Amino acid sequence: MQAGKPILYSYYRSSCSWRVRIALALKGIAYETKPINLIKDGGQQFSEEFQALNPMKQVPALKIDGITICQSLAIIEYLEETRPTPRLLPQDPKKRASMRMISDIIAGGIQPLQNLSVLKQVGQENQLTWAQTAISSGFNALEKILQSTAGKYCVGDEGYETSDHPQSWLSGQLEHGQGEVLQLWAADPGFCG
Repeated sequence: MQAGKPILYSYYRSSCSWRVRIALALKGIAYETKPINLIKDGGQQFSEEFQALNPMKQVPALKIDGITICQSLAIIEYLEETRPTPRLLPQDPKKRASMRMISDIIAGGIQPLQNLSVLKQVGQENQLTWAQTAISSGFNALEKILQSTAGKYCVGDEGYETSDHPQSWLSGQLEHGQGEVLQLWAADPGFCG
């Protein structure tokens, strides 16, 4: 284990960074934040210094225990495996698989399709339509899945970390309804960065 505080390289509007900040808070892990502005100066994630940490040029990245971990779900899994209390995942393997499936849909099927790097490839005139299509498609699929997994929370009735914020690390874009996410994105494409 590393002696100093973990360092989170993060962008304040990044939903991926939100997931990690929520998990760190729920686990009670004090950390230092190094802001990486995805817009300023053409995107600070493209700096040589940051690329040395994360060749994918994405946030978040977490320096902890002598290693650097990139990708929000990998970071959360590491925190869960190395600091198991309070729990973020259910003990039941079937429920744990459902939670991972839902997390992967959000992290792999909704969120990246509206990232700034993808939207730049789509072109300015098509960005809003592209983002609306990606978000709507992902949320429609997610709503169908949640019909079979949800109880009080996304997966059943058991809160996995604290009674105040059950399964909240999984939320990211779910903090707002689908329509509100689309409105926020239309007003500020950096919202989901």
